[in-house]
Amino acid sequence: MSAALFQPETAARVLHIGDPAPNFEARTTMGPISLADFRGRWLVLFSHPADFTPVCTSEFIALAKASDRFEALRCSLLAVSVDSLYAHLAWVRAIRDGFGVTINFPIVEDTSVIIGRAYGMVADHAPDAAAMRSTYFIDPAGYIRAMTCYPATVGRSVEEMLRVLAALQAVDADDVVTPEGWRPGDAVLLPPDQDQAALLGSSDDPMWFCRLKPQTPEG
Repeated sequence: MSAALFQPETAARVLHIGDPAPNFEARTTMGPISLADFRGRWLVLFSHPADFTPVCTSEFIALAKASDRFEALRCSLLAVSVDSLYAHLAWVRAIRDGFGVTINFPIVEDTSVIIGRAYGMVADHAPDAAAMRSTYFIDPAGYIRAMTCYPATVGRSVEEMLRVLAALQAVDADDVVTPEGWRPGDAVLLPPDQDQAALLGSSDDPMWFCRLKPQTPEG
């Protein structure tokens, strides 16, 4: 089964935070999947330029080793590139044989580049079909909540991916925002008052616009 978008009209526009993630079904190293299969869980969907390349190999090894940490955050991992399913399978085996690491998340075959173009992983003016290192954080309802994009020459940080995921879950769980460099367990920030009465009532606090709230063990 080749990649086929359920919403092909999204291919003509740029995705933004808050947009529904374009649905698709495709062959993967772990059997056919649909993006809708992941509803009810967080999902990190990420592209890589090519199999059998050094930066991509380092990322996949790190992600496989951190898979239990993503699972603890109720999050699945899903990779995609324009390589064929058979190239993916050969690469997975080479990583296992060469590094002793089993890639324990599916890798999507996107030889038609339909998924890559729908998500903006491959630009229309790109000289080849290699995807950029794009990452999409998709919430359980199927909406894009954060995105990052790196060039082929720069590897992503798995720690930063986990941090962003945890931050998104923290702000969903409470009426808070996260400060620079926030990590789980750190204090969060309270949103500033947005009506005049509340603002004037708190005028004795010179830091009314930047108030910390300690995190409890329960979050």
